[in-house]
Amino acid sequence: METSYRLSAGEMDTLFAKLAENYLIYAPVRIHNGGRYALDDTIMYKEVTKYRDIEFHERSIFSMKEVLTPISQTLFYFTEEEFKEAKVKDERELLIFGRACDLNAVKIQDQIFLENGNEADFFYKRMRDKAHFVLMECTEQFDGCFCCSLGTNVTDLQEFSVSFRDEEAFVNVKDNEFATYFAEATPSDYEIKAPEENELQVDFPHLNNKEEYKRLVMHPMWAEYEKRCIGCGKCTIACSTCTCFTTKDVCYTENRNVGERKRTCTSCMLADFDTMAGGHCFRKTIGDRYRFKILHKVYAHDARFNTGAMCVGCGRCDADCPEQISYSETLHKINLALVEIRQEMASEAEMKQKEALHHV
Repeated sequence: METSYRLSAGEMDTLFAKLAENYLIYAPVRIHNGGRYALDDTIMYKEVTKYRDIEFHERSIFSMKEVLTPISQTLFYFTEEEFKEAKVKDERELLIFGRACDLNAVKIQDQIFLENGNEADFFYKRMRDKAHFVLMECTEQFDGCFCCSLGTNVTDLQEFSVSFRDEEAFVNVKDNEFATYFAEATPSDYEIKAPEENELQVDFPHLNNKEEYKRLVMHPMWAEYEKRCIGCGKCTIACSTCTCFTTKDVCYTENRNVGERKRTCTSCMLADFDTMAGGHCFRKTIGDRYRFKILHKVYAHDARFNTGAMCVGCGRCDADCPEQISYSETLHKINLALVEIRQEMASEAEMKQKEALHHV
């Protein structure tokens, strides 16, 4: 049953204290002087204990995927004869604050870690099974976001338990599991409002078949990014849907046969990401890597899962790029390239048809 309430800041802190008995609460937090440049702030996901610690009015630099898949995590410890899986340090459930685009990104993460093969990823699943989500209502625009163009400005009711609007701590409760926490709260007529239109509107490309994909791979539009992109990988680290990681063994100094295996976030934009054991590299240039990243979001993910783009329009990649490369502008250039490609394919088909008639 869906119910709405209005709480004061003091009541919210009391609520958080009660929730903390059973939940680790994660939300975007402003970190003063923690940004890219001196005296710059940054906004990242951290554990919170007070409602006012949450940053509602600016987009986080990194997405909430860090909670489910930390940038670096120990998978297991090993000795010469045995290994032991790393335990979850806190047995409490997770309560994670995120915007509609972030909650939609979790669906993509689920596909990659839980549905992409015969076995679900054990370390992702054990965190995902503990996770409950809180919808942070977007009451203002953020630079570069285009969630409305992708339909990710809204999310399924099943994907979140509670929603919040910051101004006066309006709360909308959808999950009966949380109803008891609001037993003494003041009812309100608050209803969730989703953004209806973004300042940035994007016509997200759709490829009709594999032939269009092959021709798009060879299109000269990608040469531009060989000079502009520096291959730092910041766009993919900030992205709420990217999942690339690497593993490495950390051996202890005292005994090189004892240590731990870590999983660390990485990026397909980095030079050595696809280097094989024999030294062969599939994507030798920055332009090749940028093309691979973009086309994976535009085509390859949908070809694998048939659920649409591997993108939720959050705009973090544009905001975090040190070279100010616009992802949305890249998508526009793909649409222009597809017009050329489809015209070429239509002309070729027409020529073949004429040739066939000529030989009849």
